Amino acid sequence: MEKKTPLYDRHVALGGKIVPFAGYLLPVQYPTGVIAEHMAVRTAAGLFDVSHMGELVFTGPDALQNLNHMLTNDFTNMTDGQVRYSPMCNDAGGCVDDLIVYKVREGAYLVVVNAANKDKDAAWMADHLAGDCKMEDISETVAQVALQGPKSKEILLKLVGEGDLPKKYYSFIPQITIGGIQCLISRTGYTGEFGYELYCAAGEGPALWDLLLETGKDVGLIPCGLGARDTLRLEAAMPLYGHELTDDIGPLEAGLDFAVKLNKDDFIGKAGLEGRLPLSKVRVGLEVTGRGIVREHQDIYIGDRLAGQTTSGTHAPFLGKAIAMAYLSPDDAAEGAQVEVDVRGRRVACKVVPLPFYKR
Repeated sequence: MEKKTPLYDRHVALGGKIVPFAGYLLPVQYPTGVIAEHMAVRTAAGLFDVSHMGELVFTGPDALQNLNHMLTNDFTNMTDGQVRYSPMCNDAGGCVDDLIVYKVREGAYLVVVNAANKDKDAAWMADHLAGDCKMEDISETVAQVALQGPKSKEILLKLVGEGDLPKKYYSFIPQITIGGIQCLISRTGYTGEFGYELYCAAGEGPALWDLLLETGKDVGLIPCGLGARDTLRLEAAMPLYGHELTDDIGPLEAGLDFAVKLNKDDFIGKAGLEGRLPLSKVRVGLEVTGRGIVREHQDIYIGDRLAGQTTSGTHAPFLGKAIAMAYLSPDDAAEGAQVEVDVRGRRVACKVVPLPFYKR
């Protein structure tokens, strides 16, 4: 039985096409359609319900030590109000998930995990907790919305002062009041565009949603669904768990070296990651040069040789062409290399291109 986010009734009222996703009922698109929603985020602003994401709070003198042991990134030098991305690996160096960590203060961290993995992640982390550290799952008490696009700051400045907004990418303000609603606001997102994510109490989510949509309507803000969220993150070449990252595919193959600190003290998966070097496959971008749309989990050929598999693929609305992400051996991954993807028994020509496909 799928759950409903605090904003479910708003999606229905706005004509959202509701689908099951990660255990929740969420809008895949609104009557505007995926392309219009995608373009709104690239040119003006879009508002997403991301209340299905999981929120875990770590507190105690050993909170930092626990995060450094469970996650591949290093959180030692984080300052209050900073956000940091990290994969979380299993012993073999594959991914349990990828997530973001908010440092609220010394000994207090908010960890935001993928919706589909929330229960798995919470259980994994609880199993590996050590010392004086408490983990609390607060997911059910939180509503989260993502305001994304070049006009998102202009919209928020109608509601708060310049000093109330986080200035740097991957930073946050733990408590501001927007229209009487207490929020945490961060300069983060999953679209490759300038934007913010706002967290508030679940019961106040609908009021925050309404306030933002009303405030932004004159600059082109529209509600957006899961379809545009996926096409936007794919243009920006952001990995999606279950596609570019899995229990078998680790962060090094995915090109996430910046978030893997092999020089820090031992952490879960460190030996497994080191054992994968040199890498046998790497994540690449593909641009479709033939006719057709490439999707996920399709075989890639070089001549008659099976060379790899796609992980995500679609028509990119802003770029106006079909693209995909895939894994190939380093020998096959040179920029400009010509490959073919088997799309339902028909070979579609593609070439290897650098990632990301789109950069703001």
